[in-house]
Amino acid sequence: MISDINTVKMTDSVSEDNNNLCYKKELLFKYLVIGDYGVGKTSIIRRYAEDTFSSKYKITIGADFAIKTITWDNYTTINLQLWDIAGHERFGALTSVYYRYALAAALVFDLTRPETLNSIPKWLKDLRNRSSLPNGQNLPVILLANKGDVNLDNIPKHLDEFCKENNILTWFITSAKENINLDIAMNTLIDYTLHHKYYKTPNEETQPLILNETEKPKNGRKRFCFF
Repeated sequence: MISDINTVKMTDSVSEDNNNLCYKKELLFKYLVIGDYGVGKTSIIRRYAEDTFSSKYKITIGADFAIKTITWDNYTTINLQLWDIAGHERFGALTSVYYRYALAAALVFDLTRPETLNSIPKWLKDLRNRSSLPNGQNLPVILLANKGDVNLDNIPKHLDEFCKENNILTWFITSAKENINLDIAMNTLIDYTLHHKYYKTPNEETQPLILNETEKPKNGRKRFCFF
């Protein structure tokens, strides 16, 4: 079992650059990937984090996550946790604990199943009822119209208006199979998080909890606990 995980891991290392001291930051951001079952959430996460794709993923029970390490700039490394939240209603009671400490979310629907777009307001309401940023504001959200490699003839024409009405930052046509727009979608959330500084640093009065890796099981999954 994986314990609750804080959103920010910050370790400062000092290096000299043109005779000036500069700090290298390592951040841990937790993002959620939410939507109906079968829309491709697991495929999106595995393609983005591991550059792998399979059409035979099993249904997610509760939640799962993958980590991708990103060198954002010369001074910042981001360990991005993408949490795959079960889309089947029978697992709904389990999701509150998995939403904890999240900084952003991607809502996913399936272009080959238009009814999955109708479920997005329900998932968005659930997200906003269960989680918020440290300052009390709603999590920034993007919308992913997935399986764009299969069906581009059924793109809803009202997505711009839909996003505006529901305070969603923007939307993207994506494909896990063809690796379409996944990087730019996640980078949009990362850039938004960094720009608005929805995380705490060691220089602030309130210190973040630092994650301690306690073990690495044989299956490669990492378990964490708080100091």
